[in-house]
Amino acid sequence: MARIAGINIPQNKVVRIGLTYIYGIGNKHSHDICKSLNIPSSKRVNQLTDDEILRIREYIDKNFNVEGELRRETSVNIKRLIDLATYKGSRHKKKLPVRGQRTRCNARTRKGKAIAIAGKKITPLKK
Repeated sequence: MARIAGINIPQNKVVRIGLTYIYGIGNKHSHDICKSLNIPSSKRVNQLTDDEILRIREYIDKNFNVEGELRRETSVNIKRLIDLATYKGSRHKKKLPVRGQRTRCNARTRKGKAIAIAGKKITPLKK
Protein backbone atom coordinates (compact mmCIF):
# COMPACT_ATOMS: atom_id res chain seq x y z
CA MET A 1 0.00 0.00 0.00
CA ALA A 2 1.38 3.40 -1.00
CA ARG A 3 1.16 5.87 1.88
CA ILE A 4 2.35 9.35 0.94
CA ALA A 5 1.98 12.45 3.16
CA GLY A 6 -0.26 10.49 5.53
CA ILE A 7 -2.74 9.52 2.79
CA ASN A 8 -3.36 6.01 1.46
CA ILE A 9 -3.20 6.27 -2.34
CA PRO A 10 -5.74 3.96 -4.08
CA GLN A 11 -3.96 0.91 -5.52
CA ASN A 12 -5.80 0.57 -8.84
CA LYS A 13 -5.43 4.21 -9.95
CA VAL A 14 -2.87 5.58 -12.38
CA VAL A 15 -0.06 7.31 -10.46
CA ARG A 16 -0.86 10.74 -11.92
CA ILE A 17 -4.49 10.47 -10.72
CA GLY A 18 -3.65 8.79 -7.40
CA LEU A 19 -1.39 11.66 -6.34
CA THR A 20 -4.31 14.09 -6.62
CA TYR A 21 -5.86 12.42 -3.54
CA ILE A 22 -3.29 14.37 -1.50
CA TYR A 23 -4.62 17.77 -0.40
CA GLY A 24 -2.52 20.40 -2.15
CA ILE A 25 -1.57 18.35 -5.21
CA GLY A 26 -3.72 18.71 -8.32
CA ASN A 27 -3.39 17.51 -11.90
CA LYS A 28 -0.58 19.89 -12.85
CA HIS A 29 1.59 19.17 -9.82
CA SER A 30 1.07 15.39 -10.11
CA HIS A 31 2.07 15.56 -13.78
CA ASP A 32 5.19 17.59 -12.86
CA ILE A 33 6.12 15.07 -10.13
CA CYS A 34 5.86 12.12 -12.53
CA LYS A 35 7.83 13.97 -15.19
CA SER A 36 10.66 15.04 -12.87
CA LEU A 37 11.01 11.55 -11.33
CA ASN A 38 10.77 9.77 -14.72
CA ILE A 39 7.73 7.71 -13.75
CA PRO A 40 5.55 6.77 -16.76
CA SER A 41 2.11 8.38 -16.58
CA SER A 42 0.39 5.11 -17.53
CA LYS A 43 1.87 3.20 -14.56
CA ARG A 44 -0.52 2.18 -11.79
CA VAL A 45 0.10 2.71 -8.08
CA ASN A 46 0.25 -1.02 -7.34
CA GLN A 47 3.03 -1.38 -9.97
CA LEU A 48 5.30 1.15 -8.23
CA THR A 49 8.44 -0.17 -6.58
CA ASP A 50 9.35 0.76 -3.00
CA ASP A 51 12.18 2.93 -4.36
CA GLU A 52 9.79 4.91 -6.58
CA ILE A 53 7.34 5.45 -3.69
CA LEU A 54 10.21 6.65 -1.51
CA ARG A 55 11.40 9.06 -4.24
CA ILE A 56 7.84 10.45 -4.65
CA ARG A 57 7.49 10.87 -0.87
CA GLU A 58 10.84 12.70 -0.56
CA TYR A 59 10.10 14.93 -3.59
CA ILE A 60 6.72 15.97 -2.18
CA ASP A 61 8.17 16.64 1.30
CA LYS A 62 10.94 18.77 -0.16
CA ASN A 63 8.95 20.80 -2.73
CA PHE A 64 5.31 21.11 -1.58
CA ASN A 65 3.21 22.14 1.41
CA VAL A 66 0.54 19.45 1.63
CA GLU A 67 -2.18 18.17 3.97
CA GLY A 68 -1.92 19.47 7.56
CA GLU A 69 0.72 22.11 6.82
CA LEU A 70 -1.31 23.60 3.98
CA ARG A 71 -4.61 23.47 5.89
CA ARG A 72 -2.94 25.18 8.87
CA GLU A 73 -1.45 27.85 6.62
CA THR A 74 -4.80 28.67 4.98
CA SER A 75 -6.60 28.82 8.34
CA VAL A 76 -3.91 31.16 9.70
CA ASN A 77 -4.30 33.39 6.64
CA ILE A 78 -8.09 33.55 7.14
CA LYS A 79 -7.65 34.23 10.86
CA ARG A 80 -5.22 37.05 10.03
CA LEU A 81 -7.78 38.67 7.71
CA ILE A 82 -10.44 38.42 10.44
CA ASP A 83 -8.10 39.92 13.07
CA LEU A 84 -7.18 42.82 10.78
CA ALA A 85 -10.91 43.49 10.27
CA THR A 86 -10.59 43.60 6.49
CA TYR A 87 -13.64 43.35 4.26
CA LYS A 88 -12.67 39.81 3.23
CA GLY A 89 -12.19 38.94 6.90
CA SER A 90 -15.66 40.22 7.80
CA ARG A 91 -17.16 38.12 4.98
CA HIS A 92 -15.34 35.04 6.29
CA LYS A 93 -16.59 35.80 9.80
CA LYS A 94 -20.23 36.09 8.61
CA LYS A 95 -19.86 32.92 6.46
CA LEU A 96 -20.78 34.76 3.28
CA PRO A 97 -19.11 34.60 -0.16
CA VAL A 98 -15.79 36.42 -0.09
CA ARG A 99 -15.08 37.14 -3.75
CA GLY A 100 -17.92 39.43 -4.74
CA GLN A 101 -20.63 36.92 -5.63
CA ARG A 102 -24.25 37.99 -5.23
CA THR A 103 -26.14 36.74 -2.19
CA ARG A 104 -29.70 37.82 -2.85
CA CYS A 105 -30.82 34.70 -4.69
CA ASN A 106 -27.76 32.41 -4.69
CA ALA A 107 -24.91 31.49 -2.29
CA ARG A 108 -26.82 28.64 -0.65
CA THR A 109 -23.66 26.52 -0.42
CA ARG A 110 -21.90 29.15 1.66
CA LYS A 111 -24.90 30.46 3.64
CA GLY A 112 -26.44 27.08 4.44
CA LYS A 113 -30.03 25.90 4.34
CA ALA A 114 -32.66 28.62 3.84
CA ILE A 115 -34.60 29.69 6.93
CA ALA A 116 -38.21 30.78 6.48
CA ILE A 117 -39.01 34.18 8.01
CA ALA A 118 -42.64 34.62 9.06
CA GLY A 119 -44.42 37.58 7.54
CA LYS A 120 -41.68 38.45 5.07
CA LYS A 121 -43.04 39.51 1.72
CA ILE A 122 -41.01 38.51 -1.32
CA THR A 123 -40.67 41.31 -3.85
CA PRO A 124 -39.76 40.59 -7.45
CA LEU A 125 -36.41 41.80 -8.77
CA LYS A 126 -36.46 45.08 -10.70
CA LYS A 127 -35.11 44.97 -14.22
